Amino acid sequence: MEKTPDLAEAAKVSLNARGDDGTGWSLAWKVNFWARFKDGDRAYKLYRRLLQPIDTKKTGMTGGGTYTNLLCGHPPFQLDGNMGGAAGMAEMLLQSHAGSIELLPALPSEWKNGHVKGLKARGGFEVNIEWKNGVLNQFEVLSQKDSTLELKYGQTKKSIEIKKGEKLVFDQDLNTL
Repeated sequence: MEKTPDLAEAAKVSLNARGDDGTGWSLAWKVNFWARFKDGDRAYKLYRRLLQPIDTKKTGMTGGGTYTNLLCGHPPFQLDGNMGGAAGMAEMLLQSHAGSIELLPALPSEWKNGHVKGLKARGGFEVNIEWKNGVLNQFEVLSQKDSTLELKYGQTKKSIEIKKGEKLVFDQDLNTL
């Protein structure tokens, strides 16, 4: 997005023209797109629609949702919606497609406090994150190889060398603890 802002804006225009309606994989994709655009509240709104309970007695449906057995509703069911929804949730909390590990890039305002463990980031990293009042509290990174760890939180960026098997703990200012 940072390298091609005009294309990103064009994609937003297209997504807005398509609207927020959809089922299964379509809603899951939209969750991921809005998370990638760092609009956590829009991504969350669509994620909630993906989880909306569906009456299993009906054969048709509108607006997407999830059956009582937690399978994504898109008759008879659609695993793409389940997997895509989980990916969208992870995308709200961590992004690593642009060469760095970006923490809480699209945190929805509804998720004021929380933690997540075991998110995988590109480059062979496992990340645990904790936040309070909508702000990063601390996080851990475990490296699967010797590497340069590029971190980003808000406008703060940091680069640090890390060894295979090493686990580092950081505060909200990206300082090691």
